[in-house]
Amino acid sequence: MKKIPHRHLDVMDTLQIPRDLAHQESIITISGNGEMFIENYRHILEYTNACIRILCKRGRLKIVGSQLCIEYYCNDEMKITGRFQGVFFE
Repeated sequence: MKKIPHRHLDVMDTLQIPRDLAHQESIITISGNGEMFIENYRHILEYTNACIRILCKRGRLKIVGSQLCIEYYCNDEMKITGRFQGVFFE
């Protein structure tokens, strides 16, 4: 039995739907060393002033630093401030 190729990507490209919407990927925007925006996340797993772990739609994100603070969050977006030392995908 032959596997039918998925044409999902071709359709999304044709319709010009942004990749983050089509594939439910997270968008991480870092401004300098003190401000980060995360879009399309699921849950906050861990929150301390030295480490924040986020469950994204496709994997986990770990932010390490000092004086980390979640300034605000809603269903699909959050803002983190502090001094970032590393951003890791788990």
